[in-house]
Amino acid sequence: MKKIKNPWLHKEGYDCFGCCPDNPIGIHMEFFEDGEDIVSFWKPQQHFQGWIDTLHGGIQATLIDECAAWVVSRKLQTSGVTSRLDIKYRKAIMTTEPQITVRARLKEMHRNVAFIHIEVENAKGEVCTEGDAVYFTFPKEKAAEMGFTHCDTEGDELLL
Repeated sequence: MKKIKNPWLHKEGYDCFGCCPDNPIGIHMEFFEDGEDIVSFWKPQQHFQGWIDTLHGGIQATLIDECAAWVVSRKLQTSGVTSRLDIKYRKAIMTTEPQITVRARLKEMHRNVAFIHIEVENAKGEVCTEGDAVYFTFPKEKAAEMGFTHCDTEGDELLL
């Protein structure tokens, strides 16, 4: 598993709610490449609850959407936008969980449209939420106009 370098760091105007480490109200996701998968380990916090001690569904949707975007950045080496997001909430995720895992994988491509499957697991490894994202990907020239050049990993494999 390798840590993915954030290609947006130091870009003027970058303040993503999902992945900007400096956004004071953001969720500060980081990403890793694990074979064909893009993975994020995230610690729920009490202020992201919907019902008491239960992770808000909108935050879960954000985790899923953001992980899908990083599949596009790392695996396809471009950027784009979400055009559809289908989510199945199967089991509540508690804000008291020590850590949850978000795992996404490219399922197929049709021209410039990526189909990505995402799962969110609790600390016991149980799949609690699933998502399917349809992502409109930009041609590399358009991505470059928006400031995206490439998405690399850091150095050696990490043992987690």
